[in-house]
Amino acid sequence: MIWALMRWVGFAAVAVVALVVAHMLAPGRKELELDVFVLVLGGLGLMVLASELRRLAPPAEGSLVDLHYRLRPILRDIASARLDQRGLDIDSGRPQVEELLGDELYELTTAEREPPANRLAPGPGVDGLDRTIGRLERL
Repeated sequence: MIWALMRWVGFAAVAVVALVVAHMLAPGRKELELDVFVLVLGGLGLMVLASELRRLAPPAEGSLVDLHYRLRPILRDIASARLDQRGLDIDSGRPQVEELLGDELYELTTAEREPPANRLAPGPGVDGLDRTIGRLERL
């Protein structure tokens, strides 16, 4: 938080210098210059605040909804194509299909998979996706 305050003070110092230069170049417009100065300071303050909020609460990597509606169909298509090469149907329900896909990938690509109840819940993360893609590559 100290660094954010120091950044804001640094930006404010630059704004003060700009105000003094503007006043020297165009005297007699004191009210307009002060209005612009206040707007610039407010904008800089909001920019610093937004960067601090992003640092304190980084955005989530992805949600279970993204996984279910965006990535799942692609993974399912790839798994289906790989299983077709082995003469297996992804929706056959054969134990061989579940064995080849593994628990994580099978659970993700099964036709009966329901959308997540909590739309904002975090997804499996990078490690989980890495395991899933690795399993697909080994098929």
